[in-house]
Amino acid sequence: MTAEPAGPAAAAPTPAVKTSDVPAFAAVYPGGQVSGAPTVADGPDGSGGIVSFTTNADPDTVVAWYRQKAEAAGLSSIMGMNQGKARAYGAAAADNAGTSLRVVADPIDDDSTSVQLTWSTGR
Repeated sequence: MTAEPAGPAAAAPTPAVKTSDVPAFAAVYPGGQVSGAPTVADGPDGSGGIVSFTTNADPDTVVAWYRQKAEAAGLSSIMGMNQGKARAYGAAAADNAGTSLRVVADPIDDDSTSVQLTWSTGR
């Protein structure tokens, strides 16, 4: 896979990472402030990426939103983690085609949540 920046960081709330091959389940949480340029890549196993952002939503709300997006896209929950106030969630396609989503939501001191989102569209 060859990694390429997807563009400059968003200055305002962003509904989705701005690239043509990002699936709906990889949208940035509503009102999320992207922390830096997302990294996206294309390869023989499909496209994927990673983006970091902050939001005023709490970690449980963020994870629940991504769970709903993943299930609506036909992905199955494969992982969930609670560690202190941090939350993590993972989902993947049941057909092992490589489509997946992972989100880690960690509260930070100023009543906001830091989120790392990774996805793959699979083959």
